[in-house]
Amino acid sequence: MPDAEGHPEPEEMELRTVLHALSDRRRYEVVSRLTREPEGAERHCTSFGLPVSKSTRSHHFRVLREAGLIRQTDRGNSRMATLRTTDLEARFPGLIDLIRNNPAELPGLV
Repeated sequence: MPDAEGHPEPEEMELRTVLHALSDRRRYEVVSRLTREPEGAERHCTSFGLPVSKSTRSHHFRVLREAGLIRQTDRGNSRMATLRTTDLEARFPGLIDLIRNNPAELPGLV
């Protein structure tokens, strides 16, 4: 059962849900960028420069969180995202390397 913030336990992560989350080019870009950060690095959700409304950005991060790709932490009035590298590598060996080695840089995103 997911925790109070909606993060599934590693054994609850489903490949189809993870692949669905990654099927959107903006969500894939977020995860791709996080794979190139030091392990455990936190990034503010707005730091990805997604050219979408705040509600759409929240939706994208909710999908990533509920799939188990990221962990979100509240920091005052903002949320920080961290890639769940250890959990993902244990559940889906090699997935992080595949994403890291196949970046999908989108024009206009910082």
